[in-house]
Amino acid sequence: MKKILILGAGIYQVPLIKTAKRMGLYTIVASIPGKYPGFELADKVYYENTTDYGKILSIARREEIDGIITTGTDVAVITIGRVCDTLGLPGLSFKSAEIATDKLLMKDCYEKYGVRTARFRKISFGDTNYADKLSDLTFPVMFKSVDSSGSRGIIKVNSRNEFDAARNIVLDNTRSNYFIVEEFIEGEEFGAQAFVKDGEVQFILPHGDYVFKGDTGVPIGHFAPYALDPGVEEDAKAQLRMAIKAMGLDNCAINADFIMKDNKTYVLEIGGRSGATCLAELVSIYYGYDYYEKILRTALGEEVDFRAGDGSEADKCAGVPNASMLLRSEADGVIVSQVNKNPDDPDIVDVQFDHAVGDEVHKFRIGPHRIGHVITKGKTLDEAVETLHRALDNIEIEVK
Repeated sequence: MKKILILGAGIYQVPLIKTAKRMGLYTIVASIPGKYPGFELADKVYYENTTDYGKILSIARREEIDGIITTGTDVAVITIGRVCDTLGLPGLSFKSAEIATDKLLMKDCYEKYGVRTARFRKISFGDTNYADKLSDLTFPVMFKSVDSSGSRGIIKVNSRNEFDAARNIVLDNTRSNYFIVEEFIEGEEFGAQAFVKDGEVQFILPHGDYVFKGDTGVPIGHFAPYALDPGVEEDAKAQLRMAIKAMGLDNCAINADFIMKDNKTYVLEIGGRSGATCLAELVSIYYGYDYYEKILRTALGEEVDFRAGDGSEADKCAGVPNASMLLRSEADGVIVSQVNKNPDDPDIVDVQFDHAVGDEVHKFRIGPHRIGHVITKGKTLDEAVETLHRALDNIEIEVK
């Protein structure tokens, strides 16, 4: 029986763990202690920090694993790269993982290789005169932690008198001694899921984003297909291919965040793992296969076909339209009741509650504050979106 080590036991690793179990893999999960749903699903659990390379490498050696992987989170990616390099396992290399988990290294690569991106500056937390270094950037600007995920440590700043407060927010959400400040590009946010194997891009699926406007834009849902003019779509794919090459991404799922301005795509950042917020499900529904299974098989070094379920080339596939949305609380408090009043409907793919009645939840500000999700599909995107809104209307969650 092959062994897979999955880093993380949270809500975005649960489908990966379930798929590994269904495939008959011996499933080992490593994560810091906590109330994480993935623990009870695993064959074996190690309560370790996924950023602790030494501990994770020791587990990998002791268990003689065949592969190591995560989904939906950036924090474990660099550990995966180091373990893969050290043990000669299939997967992301350490060099590319390091770039994918440090926004400064990422932006440096984009600038060096001509990838279209926002102008930026590196700022040390110890620099008391850092504001002077930002004088040539145009407001508004974004203060960003270089090593966080889930929109933590990212804040939009409109004037110089907001600098110190924003800097402190970043400081509270990073392990690094520096951060970046980049110009805010006013435009339409969208993204793409992709996969690169042995340095070759297997598919690129652009998707639309539903965005919560708080301190910064936080994705709360997605939809595909995303209607782009052919020239604009080709530009987006070209920028993504350039960014992948610039970062040296070689064997991993890709989660890309873009901004479109004046029909040009600007690359915000790229993660070396599949996206959160139901994005792996979006790929699965659109192409008609289990994307989690393909991610796992690639991590095990198996041959994987990324064509659509009907055998057509993925990038040219007229796939299944689908849409998703996170369930969110409008206040801090405790869940008093939650009811799904939706009738059985083949186009309502999934309604999930993340918490039980009595659990404490947060007013939604960042991705991890989600309390559930809804995923729908349809013959057309309009039908999928209409079903999504109808399904959301039939869900009642009371928080006090």
